[in-house]
Amino acid sequence: MNTMDIILPADQLEGTSATLSKWLVKIGQQVLEGDPIVELETDKVSMEICAERAGSLSKIIANEGDEIEVDVVLGLLDTSNVNATAMPEKGLKEPAKKNSQTSAVSKNESNSQAGSAHHLVGPAVRRLISSHDVNIDSICGTGRRGRVTRDDVNAYLAELSTRASDQISPATVDIDPHSIDLHSRDPLSSSLPIARALTGTRVPHSKIRKAIASHMVESLLKTSPHVTSVFEMDMSNIIAHRKWHKKEFAELGVNLTFTAYFLAAVVKAVQEVPQVNARFHQDALELFSDVNIGVGTALGDKGLVVPVVQQVQAMNLFSIAKSLNMQTEKARNGKLIPSDMKNGTFTISNHGVSGSLFATPIIINQPEVAILGIGKLEKRVTVEEISGVDTMVIKPKCYVSLSIDHRALDAHQTNMFLAKFVDVIEHWG
Repeated sequence: MNTMDIILPADQLEGTSATLSKWLVKIGQQVLEGDPIVELETDKVSMEICAERAGSLSKIIANEGDEIEVDVVLGLLDTSNVNATAMPEKGLKEPAKKNSQTSAVSKNESNSQAGSAHHLVGPAVRRLISSHDVNIDSICGTGRRGRVTRDDVNAYLAELSTRASDQISPATVDIDPHSIDLHSRDPLSSSLPIARALTGTRVPHSKIRKAIASHMVESLLKTSPHVTSVFEMDMSNIIAHRKWHKKEFAELGVNLTFTAYFLAAVVKAVQEVPQVNARFHQDALELFSDVNIGVGTALGDKGLVVPVVQQVQAMNLFSIAKSLNMQTEKARNGKLIPSDMKNGTFTISNHGVSGSLFATPIIINQPEVAILGIGKLEKRVTVEEISGVDTMVIKPKCYVSLSIDHRALDAHQTNMFLAKFVDVIEHWG
């Protein structure tokens, strides 16, 4: 029997801790090269280890819940006597994608065939299935060898929603207005509810949520004294610039977002105030030449991750937008690996996308010394002097804040940075 070790390569972990969350295949089950075998969860992301060669899982060494270190053998893959029927035949076209998820009979027949990867789902798909309490056997997979994709799950959920709405019929309730006591706390109730003991459901914290909690408490209460400064920023020029160039970028496969402009403006502001792009040591302030900007990305109830766009100082706006697209897409699809969040020197929190005007303090992502916050964009009335007359005009504006580590920076550097950042955005183009 020819076997090979299933291990976690050192370059995949990048110094973080990992826990084995789930074996995706059973002993004796055959997989093809590139199929996911085991899922790991770090303090930042979920990740998969895939088969380096075709074979079958012959032995499980590490169990679910075990802490995993680099180069430790997790299990063994038997690469001898690979079942030929499990291999896809060359020259055959992939089956056309199905538009409906209702063909359960044909789906089960397809999944029963040798070589099916229907059960081999990634972390993002597994989280989606779990959060909606869906049975994966009810979903038709349109991916490679019948693998269930995120689009398959969303299509299935949409169909369930349509079925449910078709079955709902409106009900009419007749209320005699003369029977309502308008002086009671609840006009439609004859008596008040009786107090009772609180009951609730305990939802265990994920490893990511625990890491966020520890990291935030450590940063705010134990590491650095936070101070926040807030400026107001006119977005007129970048709105106009984006309007003219958004289609051009889209034709090249890149979504031009306001955040791309913010990254570019950060570089200009860092060149003006390099102390912001730094790390505090007890004996010195370490200034970095690379501007590696992390962008806070919410994962719903799962928490927050900060994928990093590396070496932004060497990029133009198109390259920034393209790199930003790639990182945020990986974050939202559960495809980030630890190296995607490595070596950040500065962070942006675009909290305005969820309606927040400003937030303070936005907690610094240690070991950085500052974090930029961008508030909600909205039209505001402002006063400008036009031909010597004070005139009210309407401008698209937002609040922009910088929370700093007061050990490393003072108000002077903070306000210089914000002034430069705002100036770049307001005079773009």
